[in-house]
Amino acid sequence: MVKAAILLTVLVLAGLPAAAQQCRLALALALDVSSSVDASEDRLQRGGVVAALTSPEVKAAFFASDLPVALAVYEWSGRYNQEIVLDWRMIDSPRALIEAAEVVAASKRSHNDFPTAMGYALGYGAGLLTRAPVCLRQTLDMAGDGQNNEGFGPSRAYAEFPFDQVTVNGLVVNAADFEGEVGLIAFYKAEVLHGPGAFLEIADGFEDYERAMRRKLERELRPPAIGALDGSADAG
Repeated sequence: MVKAAILLTVLVLAGLPAAAQQCRLALALALDVSSSVDASEDRLQRGGVVAALTSPEVKAAFFASDLPVALAVYEWSGRYNQEIVLDWRMIDSPRALIEAAEVVAASKRSHNDFPTAMGYALGYGAGLLTRAPVCLRQTLDMAGDGQNNEGFGPSRAYAEFPFDQVTVNGLVVNAADFEGEVGLIAFYKAEVLHGPGAFLEIADGFEDYERAMRRKLERELRPPAIGALDGSADAG
């Protein structure tokens, strides 16, 4: 079984351009900084990303393959309020991973009083991925604590922007009192998750953000099994 998986990976790599063989995953993390996220929650979110990236489990997942991962982070809120936190960086050594985490740790929130324009955030993420290093796979993570409430929604973003080869996973922060737990989770499952193997991770408030982000990164960074390579992985 192991030999078969190795052989299949070799065959897939052999059929790709040389540039694609230098990176196994382009991963973009999208952080919600809309008005429903207060200053203390944003600190927990930003700190959770840093702690997750530097955890032993995630470090091991980053380097579980000889092929590195390209990483980018951006924050989003209103229609025209998206900002790069970490531009594309090839995580090809433990030092590169630490440096990426340090950039996120030093970052300052760009906006705090705009609504939740998720469709625009997805469109921005699609554009970011078009200039990512050439990798075997592309994944976009949408983290948030509320449903879309400004502009077009995720379904139109998926129709209008280049998402054919992109998997979109979700991280729901179950924190906002005005969002019913079932409603927000159902919205992410029905509207946000996209592509083969897409899945949802749930944080029980921003205090749980680090754990949820760590679990999600471990799963995303795991080298794909045979089923994932042929697109047959379960979604949801």
